[in-house]
Amino acid sequence: MSLKEEIARRKTFGIISHPDAGKTTLTEKLLLFGGAIQTAGAVKSNKIKKTTVSDFMEIEKQRGISVATSVMAFEYRDLKINILDTPGHQDFAEDTYRTLTAVDSAIVVIDVAKGVETQTEKLVNVCRMRSTPIIVFINKLDREGKDAIDLLDEVEQKLGLRVCPMSWPVGMGGTFKGVYSMYEKKLVLFRPHGKQEEEEIIEIKDLADPLLDKHVGERAANTLREEVEMVQGVYPAFNQAAYQHGELSPVFFGSAVNNFGVREMLDCFVDIAPTPLPRETEERTIQPEEEKFSGFVFKIHANIDPRHRDRIAFLRICSGTFERNTNYLHVRQGRQMRFANPTSFMASKKEVIDDAYPGDVVGLYDSGNFKIGDTLTDGEVLHFKGIPHFSPEQFRYVENADPLKSKQLAKGLDQLMDEGVAQLFTKEINGRKIIGTVGALQFEVIQYRLQHEYGASCTYEPVNLHKACWVKCSDDKAFQEFRSRRNKDLAKDKDGQLVYLAESAWALRMAQEAHPAVEFRFTSEE
Repeated sequence: MSLKEEIARRKTFGIISHPDAGKTTLTEKLLLFGGAIQTAGAVKSNKIKKTTVSDFMEIEKQRGISVATSVMAFEYRDLKINILDTPGHQDFAEDTYRTLTAVDSAIVVIDVAKGVETQTEKLVNVCRMRSTPIIVFINKLDREGKDAIDLLDEVEQKLGLRVCPMSWPVGMGGTFKGVYSMYEKKLVLFRPHGKQEEEEIIEIKDLADPLLDKHVGERAANTLREEVEMVQGVYPAFNQAAYQHGELSPVFFGSAVNNFGVREMLDCFVDIAPTPLPRETEERTIQPEEEKFSGFVFKIHANIDPRHRDRIAFLRICSGTFERNTNYLHVRQGRQMRFANPTSFMASKKEVIDDAYPGDVVGLYDSGNFKIGDTLTDGEVLHFKGIPHFSPEQFRYVENADPLKSKQLAKGLDQLMDEGVAQLFTKEINGRKIIGTVGALQFEVIQYRLQHEYGASCTYEPVNLHKACWVKCSDDKAFQEFRSRRNKDLAKDKDGQLVYLAESAWALRMAQEAHPAVEFRFTSEE
């Protein structure tokens, strides 16, 4: 196949939502349709032995939440679909924001009972800033929830999306009969209690057809007719160009846990979602069809297989063909690297690949060479834009709970910090180590992973800090004065850069006013 044909076969998207909206369950059902797995797992693992494929870390199985983005690929209708299932919990939003730089479109999952929640608003904002095409999947229709029209209003108002319903529910909760696909002009009947092996599909080109009354009852049929007529009068007709420019969002209704309404959305997604899109660099716009290879690292994961202590950098391919055992330029380090075992993913399962194309996500075994945002190319110096770095908002001293395991703790902290979800600061005055994260749950995850993946124990002590600010100054004298006056508040980050740890917003403002020659930045790279 030519490069153009390979690109045309690929669709890469992320699934985002508030926690518990059913995002990971939806991912499982999509994989089921693609034949990538034989049985879908349950996210809550207390009663059901099989956990989900995408929640593969031990802590995810125990807590029933996603704490890291997982990458999965499967074939469907002669296309290669790449799914990135992201954490919904706000404490892991950083991982999700970065993942959104690696996708070409997104599916937003909304719980029919809870409607649009805060975390969903934040994530959709990131998509809108990048004009990422969005499909909305309103989930859990087999439970009682908000009225469908009220939900569409909420999506428009809170998320700022122009919506276009592509399917419509017939009833809800106890009276849920199924959905009518306005995209394919057919009725899909719902069979409760897990009997949804084969969906019963009735083609109904015209809603006036008495066949509709026969299958759902006269009352439900009349309600459906009225609602569809109103919806088609109020909301715009589907326009693929508007969707692909991020200006129009198709909406689907279903129940992921019952495997219902998912295939309709997947079939539509395959028809309308964009193939790999151009990517902006500081130097120029990169087109996927370019012969020369380029790609960027958007995520690093330590111990994806704890038995082998392997660390993997996730590389999104943006142009050309990536080939195994070929030399590529690591732009930041300015040196050539080659990769003997590049892998494709099915969550924690990996297989070595010989080549990959734009839209694909490849795992590269990494011995500490990569940072988030790094670029690999055929030789051209490129820096991809829009990969966010965050300033920590929560801080704690980290102490070694087992002096015999100092080496393990140091190695564990070093590798986990490289994942970019937390940062380590060493105070200049006494060498004490402080971990900074965006969310409090990260501390628990770090503690758990240190113990179970590195055999190291740590405890935390509170530290009263407001912000970490990276500082630099071109005036040596002014910088020396700053360093001597603020000595107790200075630390070094993992890369040896100087950081000012402000105890409060007032202390930060005072420091900025007292040292106007010093530049205070809230991320390590801006």
